[in-house]
Amino acid sequence: MPENNQQSQPWKPSVNPWLIAVAVIIPAFMEVIDTSIASVCIPHIAGSLSASSDEATWVLTFYLLSNAVVLPASAWFSLRFGRKRFLIASVIIFTVASFLCGAAQSLLVILLARLLQGAGGGALQPLSQSILTESFPPEKRGMAMAVFGLGVVVAPVLGPTLGGWLTDAYSWRWAFYINIPIGVLAVLLISRFVEDPPYIKNANPGKLDKIGFGLLAIWLGAMQLILDRGQEDDWFGALWIRYAFAAMVICFIWFVISQFTIAKPVTDLTIFKNRNFAMGSILIFLFGGCIYGAVTILPLFYQNLMAYDAFSSGLAVSPRGIGAILAMPLVGILVSRIDTRILVSLGFLVFGMCSLAWSNLNTQISPWSLTIPIIISGFSLGFVFVPLNTTALGDLPPEKVGNASGLFNLMRNVGGSVGISIVNTLLARHEQLHRTELLHNLSPTNPNFQQALAQQTQFLAGTYGPANAAIRAYRMMEATLTQQAQLWSYVDDLRYMAFAAFACVPIVWALKRVKAKAGAVAAH
Repeated sequence: MPENNQQSQPWKPSVNPWLIAVAVIIPAFMEVIDTSIASVCIPHIAGSLSASSDEATWVLTFYLLSNAVVLPASAWFSLRFGRKRFLIASVIIFTVASFLCGAAQSLLVILLARLLQGAGGGALQPLSQSILTESFPPEKRGMAMAVFGLGVVVAPVLGPTLGGWLTDAYSWRWAFYINIPIGVLAVLLISRFVEDPPYIKNANPGKLDKIGFGLLAIWLGAMQLILDRGQEDDWFGALWIRYAFAAMVICFIWFVISQFTIAKPVTDLTIFKNRNFAMGSILIFLFGGCIYGAVTILPLFYQNLMAYDAFSSGLAVSPRGIGAILAMPLVGILVSRIDTRILVSLGFLVFGMCSLAWSNLNTQISPWSLTIPIIISGFSLGFVFVPLNTTALGDLPPEKVGNASGLFNLMRNVGGSVGISIVNTLLARHEQLHRTELLHNLSPTNPNFQQALAQQTQFLAGTYGPANAAIRAYRMMEATLTQQAQLWSYVDDLRYMAFAAFACVPIVWALKRVKAKAGAVAAH
């Protein structure tokens, strides 16, 4: 009986949990910011390494691919090598790979380095999340997750801004070199403060499920390739995409079957039997699509239609981080006092209203016209991330948190990839649609068109002569048509994003109410 009571007592770290929080949040923040910091460097990387823009985008794809493969397998590696040692090894791999990316002199070298970097970074988020969850008592986990969420929500916003500034002021290589001192600091702090709980030290995960791991890599890789290249190659109009899709479906089904039929799978999919985790995974998938879609579409609008450079476009959307900073302490307090479903619902509703506010954009706005809704959107995302993580993971036994964190973060990253792909596809397809619709107004028989063309030609005739003035007037009309078609495609995208956020609210109420109590992981 005393032995059972001892086993039922929750494990406590020997150091202040806030020191552990600092140690594990730094590498998680470094990894999240690196997913977006390289996006603004692509044109510079292409020019420096004598590659095309299409080839340079593989710098992003290769990272996401290896990152996604490691995420769900991180729990097995934690049990096999020890969570502390695996975390330190991951940070070292990530840091060394960052140096190799910055020093690369060819496209092949940087792609191989990005594969290595993604493999090192894949485990940083789930490891940090699981360590935080177990290091704090249940009544303080909300505040801990608020601090962790601050880094995860702010990092994708700061990434393009920081990357643009480093690229403009120094070189694209410093977008990778900046990780080196951060990685060294993270290794020192983890070595000093982080420790493994008893169940990690005594774990026996068995041999690695090589078949499951291979199937995981294939279907995730095929999915990432399809999402990344689909729009450019006309989706299922391309034969290779049809083959890749078939390979993805077959390997995914085979992977799921194998994980339920072998004794020690690479991932424990039975965790989805927990209703809160299953519904939370759906919501974090949609959350990833919304936040990464927003992070993608607004800088694109500023660069493509407003002619901003990379740094200026990143700076224009950076106030979202202010909203997140303001929200996290408040959410950390409220999450233990208010039904988390109310907080998550409020977050999605407010984000949806911000998306509707963004959809009123036009080509006459100033850099700060969208500042207020951007700040409010950052505030709303804090109300989604922290309560959702607390609800989805706080109801699980400690030994399942590591596996669940890997799958949970995988769902968010996959949702982000899908969201970015949908945003880019809608932009391209709806630009064509609106161009066709607007073209009806430019008929030679339209009096308004004839009048505008005559005025423009007369204005240009003094400079270019009558013949050249007419040609230039037509070109200016063409440029205006293209600009307006693009503008309406951005408006459509933002309205669809608002609809997706609103659609999440009913799903939130499929979660069971979970209220953390002292001395228990969670009580219903």
